[in-house]
Amino acid sequence: MPLFISYVSYSNSGIKGLVDKPSDRSAVIGPMIEKAGGKLQGAFMTTGAHDALIVAEFPDGADAVALGMAAAASGAIAKIETVRAWKMGEFKSVAEKAAKLTSVYVPPGK
Repeated sequence: MPLFISYVSYSNSGIKGLVDKPSDRSAVIGPMIEKAGGKLQGAFMTTGAHDALIVAEFPDGADAVALGMAAAASGAIAKIETVRAWKMGEFKSVAEKAAKLTSVYVPPGK
């Protein structure tokens, strides 16, 4: 299954909820991902630009985006960004496809 990484930033109310009732959020995140047809690979709290990082497998990108939308609809999340990730060995085929297309791409202004 494709791998997706979500960068999560909590809203003020989400942070308040974490402070008022500290908990391991993976207990909520894991079952939600499974209900969407995915599998949780890792859930991390982070410092810096985002509050949390979620790594999960999903059948396709629509499932990953729907999960983020459902979580954001709660109001506890201010921002969520989900990106597709490939293992290094898997990405070789993507680069090979790109190599075949470089001869037909015409840059703007050419």
